[in-house]
Amino acid sequence: MTPILQTKTPLHFLNPDKDALVADFVGKPLNALRTPAFIVDRAVFAENCRKMHENARTWGATFRAHLKTHKTVEGTKLQLVSDTGRASAVAVSTLMEAWGVVQGVKDILYGLPIGLNKLDDLSALHAEMTKYGGTVRILLDHLDQVKFLEEYEGKQEHPKKWSAFIKMNGGLKRAGILPEPVSFKAFMRRVFASSAISVFGFYTHAGYSYGSTSAEEATSYLTGEAESDNREVNNQPFVLSVGSTPTALSATAEAKLKMTSILNGTLELHTGNYPMLDLQQLHTTLIDRPQISQKVLVTVISYYPGRGSDGQDEAMCDAGAIAMSKDTGRIPGFGEVVGKSWKLGRISQEHGILVQVPPESGRTDPTLKIGDTIEIVGQHACLIAAAHSWYYIIDSDEGGDKVVDIWVPWKGW
Repeated sequence: MTPILQTKTPLHFLNPDKDALVADFVGKPLNALRTPAFIVDRAVFAENCRKMHENARTWGATFRAHLKTHKTVEGTKLQLVSDTGRASAVAVSTLMEAWGVVQGVKDILYGLPIGLNKLDDLSALHAEMTKYGGTVRILLDHLDQVKFLEEYEGKQEHPKKWSAFIKMNGGLKRAGILPEPVSFKAFMRRVFASSAISVFGFYTHAGYSYGSTSAEEATSYLTGEAESDNREVNNQPFVLSVGSTPTALSATAEAKLKMTSILNGTLELHTGNYPMLDLQQLHTTLIDRPQISQKVLVTVISYYPGRGSDGQDEAMCDAGAIAMSKDTGRIPGFGEVVGKSWKLGRISQEHGILVQVPPESGRTDPTLKIGDTIEIVGQHACLIAAAHSWYYIIDSDEGGDKVVDIWVPWKGW
């Protein structure tokens, strides 16, 4: 077997200087920004966080905030504290995110099956968290991971047990072990016997719930997730961590009643997209457009009368796949133009083609003009945000017409 070399999080990675950006941009109107520009409404973001705390409380669950969408200090604070709840547990997709909050939270879950080449870094993170009374948790879904952890800890001067969630495959076939009776029981016997692992609970993600189109359908996914994890608990007090943004949005008192009679262990709700939201979430019908807190400000740079289908006009903007991502969804196109009957219909690397759509009943939209700045809500906020080096923050409670802050996300892995 080829030796697995350890890697290290590049903490010297230079993020843009927030103070310099604040000095340059705070107070400026949006039309003074270089486009494409990623805009976040802080008031809407915060309200979405408040509602999720309310959902977790209604469900009777603890809450774990996933940081993968925004990857910022400021966004994390809003996810953890609102006037309806508080949380101290997070999930991260990168170790850059984890190191960014190491002194601000009590519980960090590295949300991928454990990367064997990251154990030195995770061990350093664990040691740092211990200084503040916190812990690091990992995901497991393969026995080779267990074997490597045991070998790794066996070489340490002070071996430790890793607190682990067992990652369950809820049907999406993205990660996780299937709850098949024979293979799963053999897996769990090996894990429970390990000197390097302490099982904390079971973790699943209902990614397929993004296709739901009603609260009832999303609720069925949520209860299905909980039931899938619940079958493996065997009356032991493990944590059952369930979620995705659609299922977490559907965590209502009615859904709780469906699980009360059979629930074993402690329920935890996890989700990440919900503070920003996007067209993929809009399609589920669990949110309305005013709940979407992010948009991309773009400039119209050319215009093509009659070039589109059925003689419709087209236009070009200065945001393409890099600024908007190439993710699609059940709502056609790559993004909707806010307040206008246009959508982002085609994209290349650095530019996009805007196409007309039938206007809402009783409304006639003016033609776009070269030089216009317009706002586009894209399909998938997580990937859109990842393309931008900083976010321009507005606040609709303060007028929403100028920059009030800059958030600089953690970049890298």
